[in-house]
Parts: sequence; C-alpha cells; structure tokens
Amino acid sequence: RGISSDERPKRPLTAYFRFLKEHRSAFRQKNPEMSNIELVKKIAGAWKELPASQKQVYEEARKADWQRYEGQLAAYKAQLTPTQAAALKEERRKRLAKRRSFRAKRELTVLGKPKRPRSGFNIFVSENFQESEGISPVAKLKKLFDTWRKLSSSQKQPYLQLAEDDKVRYENEMKSWEAKMVELGREDLLRSGKQRPKKKTAETANKAETAKASSRENKAKLRLKKSEE
Repeated sequence: RGISSDERPKRPLTAYFRFLKEHRSAFRQKNPEMSNIELVKKIAGAWKELPASQKQVYEEARKADWQRYEGQLAAYKAQLTPTQAAALKEERRKRLAKRRSFRAKRELTVLGKPKRPRSGFNIFVSENFQESEGISPVAKLKKLFDTWRKLSSSQKQPYLQLAEDDKVRYENEMKSWEAKMVELGREDLLRSGKQRPKKKTAETANKAETAKASSRENKAKLRLKKSEE
C-alpha cells in the first residue's frame, strides 16, 4: 500500500512548547487585546521566570513522549519497502528544499530587495485585468494574452517604454541595495559577477608585476630600435 509521510510519527513537543500549548488559552483570556506575537512574548517571559522544579515536570513529560516516539518510529520504518523508503526520502528532500526557498525569499523581503522589473506584457495585464472578460483569473489572463498578441507595434510601444523605464528603476535600486548588502557583509546575496573583488594573492601580484615589467621592457626595446633607424 502507499504510505505518506503524514503517517510518520510526529516528534514530541519540547518542554517550552508544552507549557505554551497548555497556557495559551488562559493567557489569551487575560490579555484579549494582545496580538499573537505579543502574547507569545508574554508566555515566553512566564516560562523564563518559572521555577526549575516546575519546568522539570514538562521536561519529564517530554522524555516519556520521546521514548514512545522512538518505538513508534522504529515500527513505522520497519513496515516500509525499499521503494517506499526512497520515495519518502525524496518527498522529505523536496519539502525541505521548498521550506528553504520560502525562508530565503522571506529574508530578501525583510532586507528590502527591490522588486524585479516588469515586462511590457505584465504592465499591460495590470492595467487591464479588472476590465478583462473571463469568469476566472486564468480565463482573464488567456484573453489578455490573445489581445496582446494582436496589438500592433505602435500600440505595444507605450507599455514597452514603461518596461524600459522600470528596468532603469530596478538597476538603480539594486546598485544601492547591493552596496548596503556589502556593508552588512552579505555578499552572498549579490547578483552573479557582482561580488566584491577577491584579494590578490602574493603569487598573483608577482605575476602581474612581472608582466608589467616585461611590457615596459618590450616598449623600451621598440623605442630604441626606432631611434637607431
């Protein structure tokens, strides 16, 4: 039978998350005006101030659940065929890759990376989407795509010019943003080929100096030859 990763036993909660889950409702009732972030901060503060003896109760519960979890996990893995195990491993790899991609995009948003420039077609769609015919977003896009293809060059020109202007905007904003990233030590976020130049090694510097000296020598020989002629 097919086995989904959803059937895999869930890892036990940590001691802190047990405390959070147990007291969240009570804290919410006492602080209805708080946002979720503020509420979690308040609960975290309460956990920090909790005596070690009371924290130990949650830690012991975690250990008991962990022992149960290990037994369930062993039983779960034992029923898998090699093909199922490989499929679930691949499913996990894709899920983790998707999660890393989401975190990377969120980090770029937090760091204020400029939005990429829009194409002429993108601008055309944004201006005409609401009025476009179609019962669904996909149908509207298809209709707009057909309309765009039928436009003459002169009709497309205003949108293409706006797209060129947006490219200029993007390049200017990216230069400022990348300079900021260099100051923050985040050269890893720069576009390919934009990284800070690597420092020359002693060997590289010597080779460069030798090449310059050779070039000067050749020029001197050439000038001497011309003067003799």
